[in-house]
Amino acid sequence: MPNSDRTAPLAVSFERTYQASVADLWALWTTKEGFESWWGPQGFRVDVQEIEPRVGGALVYDMIAVGAGEIEFMKKTFKSVSHGTRGSFTVVVLHERLELVHVMDFVPGQSPYEHRMRVEFSAEGKIARMAIFVESHSTREWTQASLNGMESQLTKVPAALAARARR
Repeated sequence: MPNSDRTAPLAVSFERTYQASVADLWALWTTKEGFESWWGPQGFRVDVQEIEPRVGGALVYDMIAVGAGEIEFMKKTFKSVSHGTRGSFTVVVLHERLELVHVMDFVPGQSPYEHRMRVEFSAEGKIARMAIFVESHSTREWTQASLNGMESQLTKVPAALAARARR
């Protein structure tokens, strides 16, 4: 979709390391329980309806505001405290790489468009590395909001990994 405000695909990256296994990080992206444990910025949670980590497999979930400020924001912006999100897995290389495409069909005043991200996993001993590469959104404002959201939700990963380790 042509849009002069967009930059090159996969232009922004996030990299984190964790005292965890790559298999545990992988599970956070590829299982209902794992995805729900961390996806969504602070003040939001997700309810996964479908997650099929295979090429062409679906990722369908609701993003739901649970914090007071986030509920207020959602009511002003989207008129509801939740919105459905759908996407698919386009690349799945077990414990190495995932690529996802989300359909951005909920942005007020914007025509639907696709948003891509790639996640790479690697390990060095007991340290697991996760690198996330994302493309820009349809506007600078949505790109910045998305980057802020990713930074926020990444703060949930350590607790999600700790909960997996306690099981």
